[in-house]
Amino acid sequence: MALSSSSPANEKPVTWTKKQEVSPFLAAAALWELWQEFGDLLGGFYTQEMNKNITGLNSTYGVVINALEEIKAEVEAAAIAALPPKASIDNRSSISQFLLLAFADRRELQLLHFWLFLGIYLAALLGNGLIITTITCDHHLHILMYFFLLNLSLLDLGSISTTLPKAMANSLWDNMDISYRGWAAQLFLFVIFMVGEFYLLTIMSYDHYVAICKPLHYRTLLGSRACVHMAAAAWGTGFLNALLHTANTFSLPLCQGNALDQFFCEIPQILKLSCSHSNLRELGVLVFSCFLDFGCFVFIVVSYVEIFRAVLRIPSEQGRHKDFSTCLPHLAVVSLFISTAIFAYLKPPSPPSISSPSLDLVLSFLYSVVRPAVNPLMYSMRNQEVKGLFWKLIMGSFQM
Repeated sequence: MALSSSSPANEKPVTWTKKQEVSPFLAAAALWELWQEFGDLLGGFYTQEMNKNITGLNSTYGVVINALEEIKAEVEAAAIAALPPKASIDNRSSISQFLLLAFADRRELQLLHFWLFLGIYLAALLGNGLIITTITCDHHLHILMYFFLLNLSLLDLGSISTTLPKAMANSLWDNMDISYRGWAAQLFLFVIFMVGEFYLLTIMSYDHYVAICKPLHYRTLLGSRACVHMAAAAWGTGFLNALLHTANTFSLPLCQGNALDQFFCEIPQILKLSCSHSNLRELGVLVFSCFLDFGCFVFIVVSYVEIFRAVLRIPSEQGRHKDFSTCLPHLAVVSLFISTAIFAYLKPPSPPSISSPSLDLVLSFLYSVVRPAVNPLMYSMRNQEVKGLFWKLIMGSFQM
């Protein structure tokens, strides 16, 4: 019986028979060669199996990691949704523009609104411009009453020029966007002109009261310097209010998107977009401003009650007619301003019949656009002196 082992090619195989005497060294060498071959075979098999196992482990590890990432994303989304409004991310930096309310969706109606707005704006420019030019150019009107009327026309021009040109551009180009800085600038200028006009109307009511009820003390109570100071105080009050309101609203975090239910930027619409927990400061400022405005309103009412009592005691019908002609235009302007502003800002949020975007749009259009356009008409129709100088100025311009 002969045995052979798979040895390297350069070595001779070791063989023996029963008749041969086996050397111990040769037997040990043969066993060592067999052990090496077994070790190589076992090592190759182990390496192959380990590679298979590592590949399987890698794929299993990838599946586990993907599952963990999905679970992590779901947990983070649930945590963000469960956070209170205060912990929500402040998206002021992400909002770069606002969307204003369109007057109409159809292109034909948008163009019709553009021409309507253009006509109103030109009428406001013409009327207020004529008042400013007439009072400035005619030295007969360099008196205190017309000085206040000059400031009123400037405020009317400023307020309508802040809102209407942007609405005209939106209707013409079918683009309702306004930039974040444009929103802040429009809000700041609009509050200046509106608040300044209301305080100026309060000063004008006091001027009429002193002129009718205390005519002998008019020069003492309302000198030129005092009137300039009062007019400057009206403008300054408007500026301070605008600075305060704009700073507060500009710092509010917005949680309700960027679509405004108005054709221009005003404070109530911004508060609707803000987070409920963060608008308390601006609401406090609004309450304080309303308190001051209510004091001015009471002062105007008391002044006109005294004016009517004094006028009704005048025995001459011509004298009564003259005093009424002086006071009624101012009273009409004050009534239009206060009534539309009160309904726009102080109406209850419900029921829907008295609180809707359409009604808000109409009221805001009345006090921000229609009122500055009709104010010159109210003053010129009842004031014969201003009306005569209007026609004199117009005829003189045509003769040139």
